[in-house]
Amino acid sequence: MQGVGYRFFAVRAAESCGVTGFVRNLEDGAVEVRADGSGEAVSRFLAALRSGPSASKVEDFEVLEGRAAGGFRGFEVRY
Repeated sequence: MQGVGYRFFAVRAAESCGVTGFVRNLEDGAVEVRADGSGEAVSRFLAALRSGPSASKVEDFEVLEGRAAGGFRGFEVRY
C-alpha cells in the first residue's frame, strides 16, 4: 500500500539494520526494495519490512535472493 510512509519507514529500518540499497513505488501499486548487507542485517531488515509502519497493511511479501548489484552507498528512496 502506498501513501502511508512505507518507503520512508524502509529507509529508517535500513539505516537501523545497516543495509544499503533502495526502495521505490511501482506503477502497479507494489513497492520494490533492493537491499544489500550481511545475512543477519538483511534478516532484521526483512522482519521490519514485513510488519511495516503502524499505518500500513502489508498484504503480500516476496523475497528474491540473488547477487547484489553492489555500488550502494546508503539506502535511498528512488522515484
